Amino acid sequence: MKSDEMIPIETKYEGEDIDLEDELDEVAKLPPPKKAKTKSKNKTRNLKRHLGVCPRKDTRDVGQLILGQNAMSVSSPKFDPAKFRELLCVAITIHELPFRFVEYVGIRAIFSYLYVDVPNISRNTAKNDLVKMYKREKERMKSVLTSALGRVCLTSDLWTSIDTDGYMCVTAHFIDANWVLQKRVLNFCHMPPPHNGVSLFEKVYKLLSIWGIENKIFCVTLDNASPNDVSIDMLRTQLINKKALVCNGEFFHLRCCAHILNLVVQDGLKEIDVVVQKIRESIKYVRGSQGRKKSFYESIKQMDLDGKKGLRQDVPTRWSSTFLMLQSALYYRRAFQHLELTDYNFKHFPTVDEWKKAEKIKKFLAIFYDATLVFSGTKYPTANLYFSQDFIVYFTLKKESDSEDEYMRKMADQMLVKFEKYWVEFSVVLAIAVVLDPRYKLSFIDWCYQKLYGYASSLQYLKVREKLFAMFGEYVSNVPTPSTSSGMACQATQETEEQYANEGSLSMMQEFDSFHSMDVGRQAQKTQLELYLDEPRVDRNAKLDILAFWKGNEFRYLELAAMARDILSIPISTVASESTFSVGGRVIDQFRSAIKTDVHYNKMYF
Repeated sequence: MKSDEMIPIETKYEGEDIDLEDELDEVAKLPPPKKAKTKSKNKTRNLKRHLGVCPRKDTRDVGQLILGQNAMSVSSPKFDPAKFRELLCVAITIHELPFRFVEYVGIRAIFSYLYVDVPNISRNTAKNDLVKMYKREKERMKSVLTSALGRVCLTSDLWTSIDTDGYMCVTAHFIDANWVLQKRVLNFCHMPPPHNGVSLFEKVYKLLSIWGIENKIFCVTLDNASPNDVSIDMLRTQLINKKALVCNGEFFHLRCCAHILNLVVQDGLKEIDVVVQKIRESIKYVRGSQGRKKSFYESIKQMDLDGKKGLRQDVPTRWSSTFLMLQSALYYRRAFQHLELTDYNFKHFPTVDEWKKAEKIKKFLAIFYDATLVFSGTKYPTANLYFSQDFIVYFTLKKESDSEDEYMRKMADQMLVKFEKYWVEFSVVLAIAVVLDPRYKLSFIDWCYQKLYGYASSLQYLKVREKLFAMFGEYVSNVPTPSTSSGMACQATQETEEQYANEGSLSMMQEFDSFHSMDVGRQAQKTQLELYLDEPRVDRNAKLDILAFWKGNEFRYLELAAMARDILSIPISTVASESTFSVGGRVIDQFRSAIKTDVHYNKMYF
């Protein structure tokens, strides 16, 4: 065969027109390739000689010779039916799916596609799996609660289904060993009538006994209902007899601060000013037809405003909606004024003075709105934030009660009467909580009382200081002292150094020891609380994580940190922010109402 016959066709005929059929005929006429002839006795001499003269290729792609970590496995992943059912159960709970979800044809088709031999389960099996999972998680959580370093705070509230069945929700709040605030729903159970104080006490105490935390309770936060007062008194008496409460139960009961603010604002908004009515009617007019909406949007563009904010219409059962309505209307004030000039049918527009009055009302309600949002937080400690927020509310009410505006003065007077009733009864433990915030300490309590009471403030300040030191004294007697191993190590080191010291230098060092012991003696007379209060305050504007602060200072202030762990876990609200602004009760929707009571408990736990 000639050498040119070994050249590939695409190279040989590059740039030429090729007749593919002629070329195939030519290839067919070629003789068949001959087999290489070799004998077994020839062995590998030729191969060895070839390896000696063949140049080594150092530019090979090593990456192609190595399988990556995610290379295709020859074996299929192992399917664990138990893990599959557990994940399915968690998905049903998290996404609030019905149990019949596992019987959907489409869902079963997906499962079969992912794994051919997947076991199909029924709705009853899914329910039983959920109950088993709940029991496992309950035992795990019971172990966490009983082994917690600090005490546990509780919130309890009642819910009603659409068919008037009653339910009780009990939630535990505590700070774990890593100084992370934890919130766990312990029980969401059926509460048959009567819902009086005795029945509530029996139910709560039974639940505490089941969880094994009746001796670890610090306080209970409840809303302002008379049956709660009766039940909490009975529960306090029961736990005092067991000597299970701090300070003999003085700080055991805490009223829901967000609920109190809600009641105060509702009293003040019973009589709505004319300007609020005009703004409400103006928004109704704009939203009454598509043509008016378009005209108002043109006014927004003319005034160079952001049209995405939108107008908010208030509703009677949520006072926060009135604040949000005023806030949105004031933003579009110039658009309303422009609409007044272009739309002759627009007759409810406020005057310039009325817009100024609306601005005052909005700023006044903003104080309560912001405080309620702070009180309703669930992912951060709120006990240390109560006193500063309530001080601002109280100071604002007293200031507006002397306002020249008759409507503002009348509204503030009505709210002040109700607020002062709860201010006098508020728990001192919440003033102690702000002292444990290194940005405020006792000086903030002193300053607040001076602003509120003037020269008569010393009595209130001394009351808080006395309760603070009394509570700390109880923690000092209960918290174990740290190990003295470090002191023994220092003593051994001192003895080693004295072996090599001469008489003169030893005498000088002993004189220093005497001088230092006098200073140590003065410091030793101060408690951890006094040392903490004497330290300079942290900048108030600093973004301080108060739990991280006490975590970092836990070994400096052992007893004080133990007290801070319990106090900072106090929830000052029983409900989330969305429920706080509403005057309606806590109602379970129609879908959850259709679930059996025992399943409610299991699904709410997760």
